[in-house]
Amino acid sequence: MIPKIALVTGGSRGLGKNMALRLAEAGKDIIITYNTKKEEAQEVVNTIEAMGRKAVALQLDVNAISSLGNFITSVSEVLKEKWNATTFDYLVNNAGVGATISYLDATEEDFDRLLNIHFKSVYFLTQKALPLMNDGGGIVNISSGTTRFCNPGYSIYASMKGAVETFTRYLAKEVGPRGITANIIAPGPIETDFNNATIRNNPQIKGYLSNITALGRVGEANDIGGIVAFLCSKDGYWISGQRIEASGGISL
Repeated sequence: MIPKIALVTGGSRGLGKNMALRLAEAGKDIIITYNTKKEEAQEVVNTIEAMGRKAVALQLDVNAISSLGNFITSVSEVLKEKWNATTFDYLVNNAGVGATISYLDATEEDFDRLLNIHFKSVYFLTQKALPLMNDGGGIVNISSGTTRFCNPGYSIYASMKGAVETFTRYLAKEVGPRGITANIIAPGPIETDFNNATIRNNPQIKGYLSNITALGRVGEANDIGGIVAFLCSKDGYWISGQRIEASGGISL
């Protein structure tokens, strides 16, 4: 059987790492990207290979839009070398950074950086990757619960995620004729090292967020990875163009 291959950006840590592992558990081979965490990315690759799946890590800085073409060339090369293939099946646009910036303190530089990382790179990486994707595959983008409920300091971040949500609906319409699905997951507060591990390092914030969440706790990486694996499966195939908030029922 020809293996299904998933490309997960930002897969060296946090949510992306868990997504990669859950996809591997579901029988997918994996390409992950990292920006600077090369050793951590290799550890993820080693873990996946220990499961009996194939995996590779490639460097990618999603803030450097001009590098996306060269990255896709690298993907083509590694597909040939590792799998003797020319295409892959699933794209998970997860790479990102956290930033709490007061609206009155926000600069154009802040805006452009988050624009590149959270929207422009998703838009154009997907465009460049589609010729390498098999018909019948899937695309999963990552948003944030802060597109629905407001968190001071997230005006730029949430605006970019809102743009990706709109893009995802259009994307689903345009790739649908190829049998490719496109969805977006909006996590609520997750206890990882994201945004300088704000939730993990601040018991007061963690307690507050837990108290306003229906399930009584903040999220964990494993709460999100399984949803990605589901959407990248036959069982999740009939879902497309949807925003799926995975927040434990926060701010209902």
